[in-house]
Amino acid sequence: MTQRTKPPFRADHVGSLLRPAALKQAREQFAKGEIDAAALKAVEDREIERVIKKQEDVGLQAVTDGEFRRSWWHLDFLWGLDGAEKHIMQSGVVFAGMNTRSEGVKITGKLGFSGHPMIEHFKFVVAHTKRVPKVTIPAPSAMYGRPVKPPVDATAYPRLDAMFDDLGQAYKKGLRAFADAGCRYLQLDEVFIAMLCDEKYRQQMRDRGDDPAKLGDLYANLINVAMSDIPSDMTITMHMCRGNYRSTYQGAGGYEAVQEILFNKINVHGFFMEYDTERAGGFEPLRMVPKDKTVVLGLVTSKSGALESKDELKRRIDQAAKFIPLEQLCLSPQCGFASTEEGNTLTEDDQWAKLRMIVEVAKEVWG
Repeated sequence: MTQRTKPPFRADHVGSLLRPAALKQAREQFAKGEIDAAALKAVEDREIERVIKKQEDVGLQAVTDGEFRRSWWHLDFLWGLDGAEKHIMQSGVVFAGMNTRSEGVKITGKLGFSGHPMIEHFKFVVAHTKRVPKVTIPAPSAMYGRPVKPPVDATAYPRLDAMFDDLGQAYKKGLRAFADAGCRYLQLDEVFIAMLCDEKYRQQMRDRGDDPAKLGDLYANLINVAMSDIPSDMTITMHMCRGNYRSTYQGAGGYEAVQEILFNKINVHGFFMEYDTERAGGFEPLRMVPKDKTVVLGLVTSKSGALESKDELKRRIDQAAKFIPLEQLCLSPQCGFASTEEGNTLTEDDQWAKLRMIVEVAKEVWG
């Protein structure tokens, strides 16, 4: 076995990191009008430089900005697309034990991509690391997949299929723009294909007038369109999650329900797969992974500070290797540590201990 020289890496991570107190304070001050955008950016820049160095110090080969300039894992990106705007919903999305904030997205015009603040955010990471800079954005399904449909301007889109066509093209231009800015490692965060593993969610889709049997193919096609103009040396991975909000979850169910779509229809180069609890099912679907694709096992939970044992992680890697060659596997947390700016219920010390342990286990397993 060998370490990997191209992404995804044997020890990798999903992307978001706990927001430090100084950054949270600055964002609160900005929201109240106590500081201006330049002052907020100065704090963001300083804290991102610090968190990049921390990722390097624990031994990670790929580094992100921790999503420190965002409030949500998905909405900040979607709001930056042409034709999409912030929407205040009647209530938040229901998770186990709590609701999210009530922010969402609405489609007010023709969707497109004519530039995005996150291109500059990515360039900042490039300028501050010698490791592989990684950017994370929501998969296209994030525009449509929440249980309550997003409002769509009927004059812009009397037919939803035209909206999906434009969404795919917007993402195609977006991925090309990241590539032109130097990005060679981009992760699409895909919650809503993973949520199709949950029968309660599938019923929610039926109740709102959608056919869950068709949504997986639709979302897969959008990803393939998004990837259709990337350079040959660019790696696109797909992270799957059943919800991660302040250490709670949204859904449950094994990957069997979507294994055909995941492994036979989507052109990504690798999969970050949630596997930290029994909610994600067993490793059996991994037998369908094509030989040229990599699976990053999300065995380390980001939802609590309890540190997993190395022996247990190695045992679970061995279990997975019964269904897919060990050479095709890597290790990571099951999700980011702060999919939203509130963050999960663990400390920064807990977070770094987990990432450091992932690096150590990867060296012990793969050499």
